[in-house]
Amino acid sequence: MLRKKVVVALGGNAIQSGAATAAAQQQALEKTAEQLVTFIENGIDIIISHGNGPQVGNILLQQKAADSKKNPAMPLDTCGAMSQGMIGYWMQNAIERVLRERGIKKDVVTVITRVVVSEKDPAFENPTKPIGPFYSETEAKEFAAAQQGATFKEDAGRGWRRMVPSPQPVYIVEHPVIRSLVDAGKIVISVGGGGIPVVERETGYEGIEAVIDKDFASQKLAELVDADALVILTAVDHVYIDFNQPTQKKLADVSVAEMQTYIESGQFAAGSMLPKVQAAIQFAQTNPDRKTIITSLDQASNALHGTAGTTISLYSAPTPV
Repeated sequence: MLRKKVVVALGGNAIQSGAATAAAQQQALEKTAEQLVTFIENGIDIIISHGNGPQVGNILLQQKAADSKKNPAMPLDTCGAMSQGMIGYWMQNAIERVLRERGIKKDVVTVITRVVVSEKDPAFENPTKPIGPFYSETEAKEFAAAQQGATFKEDAGRGWRRMVPSPQPVYIVEHPVIRSLVDAGKIVISVGGGGIPVVERETGYEGIEAVIDKDFASQKLAELVDADALVILTAVDHVYIDFNQPTQKKLADVSVAEMQTYIESGQFAAGSMLPKVQAAIQFAQTNPDRKTIITSLDQASNALHGTAGTTISLYSAPTPV
């Protein structure tokens, strides 16, 4: 029997459910690891991607606090690489413990992943992704003047924050290595936080100040490694229309065309469910046999068997993974 290959995209709640301490985040990953190993027990090879928003935000705060001429703060792309290594290390330990408890012999590896973006992406003309600490208006203007090209905007009445572009992923540099590892039966952790944004120069790749959406990066990875399914784990069990209204309705098996109609009618919030649904559609459109499942971490196992979550495919009523 052919083994299934699945990219599992973890939301931020899978890593940080409360306190920002290393111990608290590692504890949160213990529960996450138990759910992920269920995929392995069902004969599925997995590639795990994850968010890094809170973690890279903390790293930026630490960099700012220690910034000096002798110890200058690291740029955003380097902070993203730090978060990939940190979260990957925690996740490897957590998954390996669960594998050992269940008597499964599997190697787990983290791949620090670079994702190519285009400098011509319209996102670079309109930075919209808030990162790092809050500043007063005066501080923000001073930093903007000191850092030519940096954009600061007021964020929901809480202060001013640095805004960076959020371009679309074009290519994932390490995808051949990732594919060879998962095809060899390894559990691979990659494209953490959407990957490290890079642009391609004549001399090689160069980091750029940007943040790639984790779900779009996961979709691109799933496409490039020829995955059978993309599973996006978030805070809700299903995608809903008329969310939090008396007419709320959960979606089960949905076609790409139906989902596009819901997008056009404004059903999904831009900073929340919309990018997940858009990534789901993009992956389903690459092949009629591919599908995306959007559900919660707790329902991941049930979703594998087609009894939970929202499944999006080119045509509705797909078979279970």
